[in-house]
Amino acid sequence: MVLLGDMILLFLSHWHRNIHKCIVCIFPLQVCVYWWKEAIEMAHLLSTSCSIKLSSACKRYSKPLNQGLEAFPTSFTLQASKYPFRSLASQGQKPLRNYTVRATTLPISKEAPPQPSSGTHQTSNKPSKSQRVMVIGGDGYCGWATALHLSNRGYEVAIVDSLIRRLFDHQLGIDSLTPISSIQNRLRCWKSLTGKSIELYIGDICDFEFLSETFQSFEPDAVVHFGEQRSAPYSMIDRSRAVFTQNNNVIGTLNVLFAIKEFREQCHLVKLGTMGEYGTPNIDIEEGYITITHNGRTDTLPYPKQASSFYHLSKVHDSNNIAFTCKAWGIRATDLNQGVVYGVRTDETEMHEELCNRFDYDGVFGTALNRFCVQAAVGHPLTVYGKGGQTRGYLDIRDTVQCVELAIANPAQLGEFRVFNQFTEQFSVNELATLVTKVGEKLGLNVQTISVPNPRVEAEEHYYNAKHTKLVELGLEPHLLSDSLLDSLLNFTIKYKDRVDTKQIMPSVSWRKIGVKPRTITA
Repeated sequence: MVLLGDMILLFLSHWHRNIHKCIVCIFPLQVCVYWWKEAIEMAHLLSTSCSIKLSSACKRYSKPLNQGLEAFPTSFTLQASKYPFRSLASQGQKPLRNYTVRATTLPISKEAPPQPSSGTHQTSNKPSKSQRVMVIGGDGYCGWATALHLSNRGYEVAIVDSLIRRLFDHQLGIDSLTPISSIQNRLRCWKSLTGKSIELYIGDICDFEFLSETFQSFEPDAVVHFGEQRSAPYSMIDRSRAVFTQNNNVIGTLNVLFAIKEFREQCHLVKLGTMGEYGTPNIDIEEGYITITHNGRTDTLPYPKQASSFYHLSKVHDSNNIAFTCKAWGIRATDLNQGVVYGVRTDETEMHEELCNRFDYDGVFGTALNRFCVQAAVGHPLTVYGKGGQTRGYLDIRDTVQCVELAIANPAQLGEFRVFNQFTEQFSVNELATLVTKVGEKLGLNVQTISVPNPRVEAEEHYYNAKHTKLVELGLEPHLLSDSLLDSLLNFTIKYKDRVDTKQIMPSVSWRKIGVKPRTITA
């Protein structure tokens, strides 16, 4: 522990092809301000990170600093991580030593006191028993909206994230349709608007040392696990991305299971799975289990899985590992097999522009409806893969946060492995294109549709009927895909259309062409 008074030790990590070590520098605080945002937010981009624990008891600096960084701790700890992040940014280079950032509080400026809420900013009453909820992957698309929603509902929330999703954008040369603030500025803004704090732990859950310290520090009653590489196309770019996806997702989830077993036996795991685990069978898809009769005997068994990418396969492995540990260790878990999420706005992200969520439209991370809306906004033909009969379950991001809260408020029993199918409606790709065309024309857009060769290996016309009743029985009130909702979503994309890079729209990843050689996605 080092005490610096009005000085702070701040790391400046800078990677280069010929530099294979972490450089730690000491600067006056004013000099370090410029580097703070990039050093923390892009820990993975720099291929290193530094372990900084910000104490809630830290004293505030008297002078406001640039970018609102006016309050920092006077003490910190520095500790090397035992499990380095996998280096994807510098493939073929010697791995760099890794450090992990742990930030447990984000002080707010005295010049920005908590403001009373009104109208849509009004916060809800706390749950009858205030629970501590850890949101792993809380800087991501679904995780960010969920963390804010739970905080607004009175839960004590901590975000755990490695910030690697932001690195993927830099690797692939893509960007969110919406400008997204750093996680530090996001949480600072949330505190200023609502008076509610969200703790922040920056690190890799594949590093069990980091995860165990985080568990023991925050002591969660529930863990919401979004912290996985979530793109099927990303997992099919090349061998290194396929290996990264399965290692990151499967090992990360295993670590969470062991952390619950060792440190928080009563903790409820709410794991985000995917409807893609089921594939497209020629029978109805049940919620997790199916009762079958074979040779005169009947049993209820896990529903058969037919994953269609290395990403979806990692989710199947997760589900099997969770089911086993529930049985063997008595862990309580809810597996939310989520459909395709669309939209960007929730009550909380609407409160301030710095709380705005990310919105992906590219061929790697963009989902069908979001991509179609952006394409319509910029006059690009809607890209239907193959015959367009691929049918999936869809839900509004506002329903994602509802479903997660319902699962937390109604936890599984000890030893119980529940599976909920988390979606509200089913659409084929062709049906989505027709809906976007209809609403786009009302807005004066000339919406065209083209069929492009399907980069995936999948049935393009098939039977699809998935059950999704359990969350409705718990109280889910869905936001269905109405013309007015589509109108709102299209107007939102039109607002930001100048940020669209049309070179990122067409698919660039082929399931059949994946190979050993690392690929750089180019426009």
